[in-house]
Amino acid sequence: MPTGGIARYTAEIAAALAAEFPAEEYWLVSDQVWKGGPQAPNLHRGRRPGNWIARRWWTVGLAIELRRLGAAVFHGTDFGAPYLPVVPSVLTLHDLSPWQEGDRRAAAAERIRRRTPSLLRLATMILTPTEAIRREAIERFHMSPSRVAAVPLAAGPMFRPCPPAQTGAPYLLFVGTRERRKNLKRLIDAWREARRCQPDLELVLVGRPGEDSGGPQVLNLKGEPGLKVAGLLPDAEVAALMSGAALFVYPSLYEGFGLPVLEAMQAGAPVLISADPALREVAGDAAVAVDTDSTTALTRAIVELMRDSRWRGTLRERGLRRAAEFSWRRTAIETHDVYVEALRRF
Repeated sequence: MPTGGIARYTAEIAAALAAEFPAEEYWLVSDQVWKGGPQAPNLHRGRRPGNWIARRWWTVGLAIELRRLGAAVFHGTDFGAPYLPVVPSVLTLHDLSPWQEGDRRAAAAERIRRRTPSLLRLATMILTPTEAIRREAIERFHMSPSRVAAVPLAAGPMFRPCPPAQTGAPYLLFVGTRERRKNLKRLIDAWREARRCQPDLELVLVGRPGEDSGGPQVLNLKGEPGLKVAGLLPDAEVAALMSGAALFVYPSLYEGFGLPVLEAMQAGAPVLISADPALREVAGDAAVAVDTDSTTALTRAIVELMRDSRWRGTLRERGLRRAAEFSWRRTAIETHDVYVEALRRF
């Protein structure tokens, strides 16, 4: 099963669909073990492949399982679609990071880059999380615009203003996988420069290490005063850290949606982002966007925001209003519309 943000997306959309359409049956199918996950009377688990033929999952096993279940539509939430089109399929293309260059390229992207173009031709409909990615996908893969729909994600209800996780020194917060495209080296350099103006300013990094995407190691995260590396934390602790942050900083070089940004806004954090098109689409006017290819620009934005508590308060209010425009119920309804369209086209 997928991990990280894709796992959250799979769990949230499954739970929301089951709740919004209780007369329909939904099945989570995979050739991998997936522990935990959402529960609902009309949400079920498929069988794992039991023999060597079925273990050829994408070529044979998935088609066998879909026929066994009598499935009407298949939704591949992790860049996937069955090679045998026995039912209409919907493929979610979260972003095009596997096809980016340099630091913008996703780690471990070779398999996705190799197989996804063929799957995009096999899938009946394509979902993207933002219009920015929809436009990029249509242009790169020469797809008919009518086959590609942008359906936004949402922050879960656990992300809300709450008592801060820590008190004392003000801190910048980053939440996400620590891989090169997240631009953490530049964030750390900008934080170090900002500390010249505000020596008590700390930086907290939350999230799992990412796989290296082919370049040199760029981070040394040990032995520096004021720098705290928290690793993976429960959602409740992350929400508390977001609520208490002086500033949530997300300087990613490339994103498909940037769910931590929406989660931070819903938790009441003022937000600073890169000028990435998808992030700007999600945040609207509720975040400050800067050119994070420039350490100087990022440093300047951090220093100016830290000096102006009123501006940060305005960003908090805007962020809460912006986050309220998104919900997993809305995502489920719009995704279901795409299922209906896939059935019509098949």
